[in-house]
Amino acid sequence: MSAPGAHGEVDPHDEVDRIVDAWTRERPDLDFAPLHVLSRVDRLAKHLERARRDAFVAGDVEQWEFDVLSALRRAGSPYRLSPKALLQQTLVSSGAMTNRIDRLVARGLVERRTDPNDGRGVLVQLTRDGGRVVDDAIERLVGAERELLGDLDDDDRRRLASLLRTLSLTLGG
Repeated sequence: MSAPGAHGEVDPHDEVDRIVDAWTRERPDLDFAPLHVLSRVDRLAKHLERARRDAFVAGDVEQWEFDVLSALRRAGSPYRLSPKALLQQTLVSSGAMTNRIDRLVARGLVERRTDPNDGRGVLVQLTRDGGRVVDDAIERLVGAERELLGDLDDDDRRRLASLLRTLSLTLGG
């Protein structure tokens, strides 16, 4: 969305355009086309990070807690996974995951259960409180993210999602 200029007209340029224009003037030998895309992605990521942080703070949940709780919630009833499955979904070390599970157990958001298929194995299961916390957090998060995209119509959102998916896949997910 562009801001009105001094005479009420809409200025179609943003800060990235001004930065690229300045670099192009100073270094005309370089192609700054990537900055038009990736500098905007970087700036949007900062807005997204702020919106996520605010959504989680409102529910007294940290990002890492949300990551673990949401992995369990997405697993479906009975909302439990092995620590190894949680590692794969959250991309943290096993030591970090053990620490995270311990902290979530202490908060009453998850509990450790014996794996019914392997008496030596352990499963991490979402508690009722954990389910409430993650459901509240995802509702706030989706609302905040919807607001960030509020100036795009459905077709633009789908097109943007498709382009970003393509880029993500080419970079290795």
